[in-house]
This record gives sequence, C-alpha cells and structure tokens, in this order.
Amino acid sequence: MIQKKQIELLFLKAAQDEYILDKTLDDPEAPLEIIGFHAQQAAEKLLKAILVAGGTTYPQSHRIAELIDLIKAQGVKLPEKFEELRYLTPFAVEFRYDVLPEEPEMELDREQVRGLIKELKSWAEDFAKEKYK
Repeated sequence: MIQKKQIELLFLKAAQDEYILDKTLDDPEAPLEIIGFHAQQAAEKLLKAILVAGGTTYPQSHRIAELIDLIKAQGVKLPEKFEELRYLTPFAVEFRYDVLPEEPEMELDREQVRGLIKELKSWAEDFAKEKYK
C-alpha cells in the first residue's frame, strides 16, 4: 500500500510540472530553461513512478538515462520513443545554472517534448494500473 501511495504522489507531482508546461508552452517569452526544466521534472517523476510500480526503489538522481536504464533492467518493455527523453537531463541543473540561453545545445522542440510527456504519462498510468489491479 505504501508503494501505491508513493506512485500516486509521483503522478501528482508530475502533474504539477505539466501544469506549468501547459501554461508556458505557447508563450514565446517563456524561457526555454523553464520549459525544459518542467519537462525534465515531469519525465523524471513519471519514470520514478514506473520504477516503484515495478517494485524497484528509485535513486535520488535527475538523470533520465539512468532511470530508463533501471526500468529496462527490471525487464519492463518501455517504448523506444521514450529514449528521446534522455536529452532533457541537462535541463534539471546544468542549463538552469551554467549555460547561456543562446547556446545551440539548448534547442528544444516544445510541442514534441510536450507530446512525449503526455504519452509517457498515459503509458506510466496504464503500467501502474496493471501492477495494482
């Protein structure tokens, strides 16, 4: 039961990041770092929910690649399209503190990343429901 509560909390926290994404996505004045940060945070929390649903404790890490690799190590068949989320990791810390906004590695397709987060959320919710029938 503790795992189910933890999963619900992770989904709630991811939804809060998605709320900010939805409020800023179409605003051309919204800093890319903010959009990338909340996309990264939503993805991180959703991936951690998948780990918990699969019976694994998640690490205190912002590295999307590490979380995806742990999910796959559980034997979970995470759809390949979510591999693209690995590129959000620098938005967790690095791009918020160290990189200037005009640097080319900060490019981000806002609509594409939002679509991936929506798909990940749906997939994660289905996965968790299946585990907690």
